[in-house]
Amino acid sequence: MGKVIAVSSGKGGTGKSTTVAALSSCLAVLGHKTLCIDFDAELRNLDLMLGMTNFTVKDYMDVVSQRVSLMDACSNVPKVPNLFFLSAPGEPVSDDVDPVELKSMFDEIRKEFEYCLIDSPSGIGSGFRFAHSNVDLSIIVTTGEFPSIRDANRTAAALRESGISKIRLLVNRVQPGDFRRIKTTIDDVIDNVGVQLLGLIPEDKYIFRALHTNTPLVLYKKRHSAYDFLDAARRITGDEIPLQQYKYST
Repeated sequence: MGKVIAVSSGKGGTGKSTTVAALSSCLAVLGHKTLCIDFDAELRNLDLMLGMTNFTVKDYMDVVSQRVSLMDACSNVPKVPNLFFLSAPGEPVSDDVDPVELKSMFDEIRKEFEYCLIDSPSGIGSGFRFAHSNVDLSIIVTTGEFPSIRDANRTAAALRESGISKIRLLVNRVQPGDFRRIKTTIDDVIDNVGVQLLGLIPEDKYIFRALHTNTPLVLYKKRHSAYDFLDAARRITGDEIPLQQYKYST
């Protein structure tokens, strides 16, 4: 059975959608049949990260409401074999989505795919609850900024309250110089959020350039941070990849 992983953040601007696109692409490149779903209705952007803007027609609510089958709704990502994409609706999703129908979709996803990554809406509202209703793992994305760390801590608390115990932390947009200037470390971030670390992703100008050339980061010709995302993806699959925390310490 496949694994369903939700990726969330307490606030916007942490690079959550970039993380979903990068991790799912890396899992696919590693040979795993992978689906990524945009759960951020109205503000959907995951298609831009994958170069899929002109390919998506159906969305996950079409599957939940059984208007179309799962595999008919999913679109292949042409540039990344093994990777599939399912869009969010362009309008708000009602709070009274049938949990049985939602679970049925995820049951089918686990049969069809080895991994499914969900781009959860920022914050801890109803969209966040939908995205985490049937997950095996939740990844919280934060930066080293204090507001982001505090919101990540609140997100972790909300996940535990909902019964999710397997939670990991990905610290994104890391700039070692900033940590040195404020005399703090990645260990301080981990302690403040209270979640086990999955990976560290440095600030990378090529993420911006990959996005604006409609190129998945893992395929961009200069893909510095893609290697760090690849390490994180390998940890998800169970590989023992050392965390090089020393690069971001005081």
